[in-house]
Amino acid sequence: MLEFLPGLPMTAPLPAAYEVRAHNGAAASENKIHDDTVAQRFGFRGALVPGVAVFAYMAHLPVARWGRAFLERGAADCRFQKPVYDGEMVRVSAEAEGEGFALLVESGGERCATGRAAMPPPREAPAVDSLPAGTPPAERPRASEESLAVGRALGIVPVVIDRAAHSAYLDETRETEPLYRAEGLVHPGQVLRLANYALLQNVVLGPWIHVGISIRFHAAARVGEELTLRSRITSNTVNKGHAIVAFDALVVADGARVIAEIGHSAIWRPRQVAEASASEQHHSA
Repeated sequence: MLEFLPGLPMTAPLPAAYEVRAHNGAAASENKIHDDTVAQRFGFRGALVPGVAVFAYMAHLPVARWGRAFLERGAADCRFQKPVYDGEMVRVSAEAEGEGFALLVESGGERCATGRAAMPPPREAPAVDSLPAGTPPAERPRASEESLAVGRALGIVPVVIDRAAHSAYLDETRETEPLYRAEGLVHPGQVLRLANYALLQNVVLGPWIHVGISIRFHAAARVGEELTLRSRITSNTVNKGHAIVAFDALVVADGARVIAEIGHSAIWRPRQVAEASASEQHHSA
């Protein structure tokens, strides 16, 4: 994960709490943790709203506080702890913490996610080639310790967010901040979504769960730019039975401009899947 740096002093009141009705925009995705039937087999009440959508709700407050400046040099650190379910109200609130603020996501009477947001002192963006480009394979291997080995680059097919995709995303996330439409700026949630593509386009995954991110912006992404992601896997470990992969990434616009640094971690093999696989092997022996 990226180092979360202290921010510049806050000189204005904290932004008001933000409420939004959650929407599971990934119901038809390959990740079946966003499918009611599969999620219920894992002990959840229903399909999980994607972590990148929860981050999109959280990003509303720092943008409300700092405006475009947050998209150009802000930073956030978020941990997804409990599920957010489709159709339920989500409340995102802020509390002063040091020179930034702490973020709290509550839904269905639960603390679902926590995080921090700040405006770190300016520093130069890393070089575009400081992380490898990587190329998605023609035929994806199954996710494993080998296919998600430390040091591997996870590249993506370049993405151009046109006006139609931009507008559809803002509608999907129920975003009320006018800045994005008025200035043609890509939403932070869309920027972070590229890190999910790094997993989806390189390996075949079973149900998987996004657990945390760190992000530091260096420039605002604009509608119509070609966005790519360069990355390197930094760890692949097991914790409490869950296999967790982490990687560092750079989002790059038009091959030349670093938009953001991202630290991404996800449970690529939940312990329930590992236990079921072990049980099947035992019974077939």
